[in-house]
Amino acid sequence: MNFTYPKNERLKSRTAIGLLFSEGKSVSKYPLRLVYRQAKDNSEGTKIGVSVSKKYFKKAVDRNYFKRVLRETYRLNKHLLLDNLDQSYSIMLFYQSKDRLSFEEINTKTIQLFEKFTAQINKTPDSEPKTES
Repeated sequence: MNFTYPKNERLKSRTAIGLLFSEGKSVSKYPLRLVYRQAKDNSEGTKIGVSVSKKYFKKAVDRNYFKRVLRETYRLNKHLLLDNLDQSYSIMLFYQSKDRLSFEEINTKTIQLFEKFTAQINKTPDSEPKTES
């Protein structure tokens, strides 16, 4: 597995990010939240972006630190996502807490979040409980 985070995997498009917020679905594992949307063009591949709220971390130094940590945990665990996805997605990863967790704790939460995300994506419509009206 290639443990890199190249430019072609970075979510930078304003339109893609805007669509992600308006049409995207969400998965959470405290303190992380993952918002995703299926990409219209599968040839581009899965793209991911990271964000840390200014509300919780006023200093840019602190926000940049947690963004670096999120990118690193993605880089180390992206095989959990890419091996289990059959289509391309636009993904945004958020750190949503005032708590200053260690790298190991964030890495563990990222793994749990990715597993929860792949389980939600790979869930078949037949496994949903059917209700009759």
